[in-house]
Amino acid sequence: MDNKFELVICIVNAGFAQNVMAAARKAGARGGTILRARGSANPEAEEFFNITIQPDKEILMILSSADAKDNIIRAIYNDSGLTTEGQGIAFSLPVERTTTLKTEKIESK
Repeated sequence: MDNKFELVICIVNAGFAQNVMAAARKAGARGGTILRARGSANPEAEEFFNITIQPDKEILMILSSADAKDNIIRAIYNDSGLTTEGQGIAFSLPVERTTTLKTEKIESK
């Protein structure tokens, strides 16, 4: 089964999600959702990545076509990868099914 969509997820230091979204839009993304988060990395992770990990994070989720995913991740990496101030990490997950949500008026009795 070929997936038509991918969910691109990028975790960056707080304050950098708008930069990531701008880079992703230039690469074909139409929009995204930003969530505030708090990291829980330990000193071993900082040593492994050779960076200082800030606890306040932003998570950007972008639903994209499978065809656009690689360009979006590449743009995010170039703009906000681990070697930048945003210290971002990005990955994608296949999306098996999508649907729209419709709000219906509920009549009271």
